[in-house]
Amino acid sequence: MLKIILSYFQSFSGLSKEVWWLALITLINRAGAMVIPFLSLYLTDNLEFSLQQVGWIMTSYGLGSFLGAWLGGKLSDQIGYYKVILGSLFLTGISFMAIQYFTSFWSICIGFFVLIAVADMARPAFFVALSAYSKPENKTRSLTFIRLAINLGFSAGPALGGVIIATIGYYGIFWIDGITCIIAGLVMIQTLHPKKAKILDQEVVIKNPLKAHKDGIYILFLIALALFGFIFVQYFSTIPLYYKKIHHLSEEKIGLLLAMNGALIFLFEMPLIAYLEKTNITKIGNVAGGFILTGISFVLFLITPWAGILIIGMIIATLGEMVSFPFGNAFALDRSKKGRQGAYMGLYSMSFSAAHIFGHNSGMQLIDKFGFNNTWIFMALISVLGIFLLYVVKQKLNNEKLVSTDS
Repeated sequence: MLKIILSYFQSFSGLSKEVWWLALITLINRAGAMVIPFLSLYLTDNLEFSLQQVGWIMTSYGLGSFLGAWLGGKLSDQIGYYKVILGSLFLTGISFMAIQYFTSFWSICIGFFVLIAVADMARPAFFVALSAYSKPENKTRSLTFIRLAINLGFSAGPALGGVIIATIGYYGIFWIDGITCIIAGLVMIQTLHPKKAKILDQEVVIKNPLKAHKDGIYILFLIALALFGFIFVQYFSTIPLYYKKIHHLSEEKIGLLLAMNGALIFLFEMPLIAYLEKTNITKIGNVAGGFILTGISFVLFLITPWAGILIIGMIIATLGEMVSFPFGNAFALDRSKKGRQGAYMGLYSMSFSAAHIFGHNSGMQLIDKFGFNNTWIFMALISVLGIFLLYVVKQKLNNEKLVSTDS
């Protein structure tokens, strides 16, 4: 047991002070992230929108995310990641507090489009910041550490959010989400101001950098990642509805089930990544492995109506997430050295934004027309397609290495 504990803490060694501050800022921000996990329930139960309307609201959410990711990547290259992150945190906080007063369909669509556009401007900027604050050899573990902070906050957020909704109503989670964004911004001013933070890995400025959208291998990788995001976002829209409508779980139990995802990541992701980094499995191979596990989690829903399968499915999906996301992030950062990091990481973030645009709405429409079981079959087939594309990426990377070796 002592050896396991020591191994766990050793997986954190060597990370820079700035990465620890960035993790704290992320933790504060995500601890208040209560609106998004309960958004589909809020829209159907509190505002009484139909599943089709919720699907289109989720699409506006995704379009805002797409715009924000593109804008954040562009601004990170032009004015720097620090200003982008700070501005995003403060404006997001104000937006969360304001959007609770929007109740009509179109005002909700426009409101969430603007809110998520502002919020997701920070996503590519966070990646660029993390790259700057981390030594090259620690990039994957630093990314994993930030994800740990995200999921530690996310494990607390839904659990607390479920209690708040049950006691004082939905309006409480909007206020907390907004306030924590602003607090995270204030902490950033005190800890990661450009005059206080040390840049450990300066971006190498190269002549004629490769434009991200012209990097064929990278684009194919992002398409596969968007497909992974397409099925993964179901855990934040259609699956909570499945929990409630088919298994009749309360908001509190749904919150605890979602919180288990973050708790598992907090306990096991860092040592798992530290172990996988020592193996011969490539980053793309790990991403594909995580994709397979997440696809299997949907198949499990078809096997039995036993409620315990929900816990097993969440564990397997979480394991897939733990493997795919850190190595997917790390591959994108490595590839971004071919050009401007902001543009590359902007496209990376946009791939998940595309998943939000199509994933939530498609899931809602599929459930409305074909039911939950057929929807889970469709998600499993999407995972097969994504795994095939990652195989193609791996083959192209091998060919690229052979060409560079010959030259």
